[in-house]
Amino acid sequence: MFKRILIANRGEIACRIIKTARRMGIATVAVYSDADRDALHVEMADEAVAIGPAAAAQSYLSIEKIIATCRSTGAQAVHPGYGFLSERADFAHALEAASIIFIGPNADAIAAMGDKIESKRAAAAAGVSTVPGHLGVIADAKEAVTIAEAIGYPVMIKASAGGGGKGMRIASTQAEVMEGFARARSEARSSFGDDRLFIEKFITDPRHIEIQVLGDKHGNVIALGERECSIQRRNQKVIEEAPSPLLDEATRRKMSEQAVALARAVGYDSAGTVEFVAGQDRSFYFLEMNTRLQVEHPVTELVTGIDLVEQMLRVAAGETLALKQADVRLQGWAIESRVYAEDPQRNFLPSTGRLTTYREPRLQVASRGATVRNDTGVREGSEVSIFYDPLLSKLVTHAATREEAVTAQALALDSFAIRGIRHNLSFLAAVMRHPRWRAGQLSTAFIAEEFPDGFAHREPDAVATRVLVAIAAMLADKFDARRRRVAGRRVVRLGHHDYPVTVERNGAQTAVVLIDEHGEPGRTLHVVSDWKPGDQVFSGTIDGEAVAARVDPIANGFALAHAGFETMAFVYSEIEARAMCMMPEKTQVARDKAVRCPMPGLVMSIAVREGQPVKAGEMLAVVEAMKMENVLRADHDGTIGTIRVKPGDVLAVDAVILEFS
Repeated sequence: MFKRILIANRGEIACRIIKTARRMGIATVAVYSDADRDALHVEMADEAVAIGPAAAAQSYLSIEKIIATCRSTGAQAVHPGYGFLSERADFAHALEAASIIFIGPNADAIAAMGDKIESKRAAAAAGVSTVPGHLGVIADAKEAVTIAEAIGYPVMIKASAGGGGKGMRIASTQAEVMEGFARARSEARSSFGDDRLFIEKFITDPRHIEIQVLGDKHGNVIALGERECSIQRRNQKVIEEAPSPLLDEATRRKMSEQAVALARAVGYDSAGTVEFVAGQDRSFYFLEMNTRLQVEHPVTELVTGIDLVEQMLRVAAGETLALKQADVRLQGWAIESRVYAEDPQRNFLPSTGRLTTYREPRLQVASRGATVRNDTGVREGSEVSIFYDPLLSKLVTHAATREEAVTAQALALDSFAIRGIRHNLSFLAAVMRHPRWRAGQLSTAFIAEEFPDGFAHREPDAVATRVLVAIAAMLADKFDARRRRVAGRRVVRLGHHDYPVTVERNGAQTAVVLIDEHGEPGRTLHVVSDWKPGDQVFSGTIDGEAVAARVDPIANGFALAHAGFETMAFVYSEIEARAMCMMPEKTQVARDKAVRCPMPGLVMSIAVREGQPVKAGEMLAVVEAMKMENVLRADHDGTIGTIRVKPGDVLAVDAVILEFS
């Protein structure tokens, strides 16, 4: 086994690899860019070496710098994690030439499967069912339109060297093909240094299901079950689970057999994933093979009990797989939510800044029959920059059944406190409680269909309202015990609605009595919690049910986040409540004529000129942030006045890009 390895990556995956290496007694070397000087993976590793500027092309993507660092530190092998150099055959070749072991598949397998066009040809040859499409390299947008119309809309435009949702666009019209081709090519060139694209038929109402495979250098290959990754946004996975609620045992076996056949056909010798697009009728077609560790690998580890990073290390060291196919057993259910630095209420645009608060879910969730795992690469005080993927952590729950795993995930999300940047915790919590998600009726269009207008502010439903009122009343009672005495009833105001209550505390239990419209005592909610002023998360039970909510004190109340709802809960005495009803409401200010940058990013292009008339929906500019290109469009008809930026400018959030005259 290796004595020292280098991890050619950053963030949570670097930290994840370090944990397994440490358990196995293997020393680790981290590399870092200028932007990651104070990153968590740098602190965790046994040794850390700076390798260049923040831009990935000058640091994490520099093969020469990685090899030079191996030589200077004595690292015998390199684990690439995912992204960056993980699927670059030339990287594997370069390491081999330098007598350094690549902890991943052989270069020939990477070349065969890393190219999406060649991988589909190889899959067809191995007897794997494939999606209809055009597998040749497409020269330009005009040819793309011709091919798309021959295949039939809708189509998927994809980068040949792509992955992680980069360089992908769905098109249903000629105009969408033209624009999608340009954007996909640009993203592919930026992310992978390879702008080749191909087109295939887009399966309507599809599900995304993948099979984890594991092979060694002695010809042994096994499958470790499936993962469902259908909850996606912009072709980027958001929530994953294992096993899939769609598959039956017969379909699971067929998919696994095809995945293993493909892996054997290309001589695969590491952990890898064969991805399929599946119909609701359980038909399935080969999508691609990822020749690396997947972001969502923890759900497989939890349902199989197999550490995939350990297996990769052992295979790379030449060991024979100790596992046989018959040894693989799926136990329970695992759910993974990707916690992103993004703003769901601004169309999920990336968010940057400093994590002034970062508190992971409290472990008492585990005492309710579920285990909780949080793979992260940040900590309180970490800086989230524009240069890398906005993933903060992967929150995973495992329980005996899907329902229990989902319930535990919802509770854990409500128990997660993050401040300083925008994040998607409330959105994820809303999905966990969505009836369609709970029923397992999924497709890759789930988010687009269920949240067609994005994740806007929502009024709490009846169940959440009772919970929020009870929590606000209990918190106010504890605060008031320190600062003032409120006699009689309190009034909890959520939005424009008032909820009169009385509060009685008896040791650790607080009884919150809801007053009905006749002024009479109604339902009593029994709240039990050890919350105290200063705690950023309320955690406890209401009528015996586990409940959690993020808490931010505000004047006369609390900002609460629970079950996907974010609301201001003001708590008044009856006299104060009557006085507040007479306060005038603020009027809406006029719309700003400026088009502002919605997130920190790099201006890629300006699509208009000063004095040009534009219609609502027309493209104005393209801004790149965290490796994704974002098209900014006009939200109303008008005439372009002053353009204040140019391509290549780096903008802060809300910086003015242009103004309407």
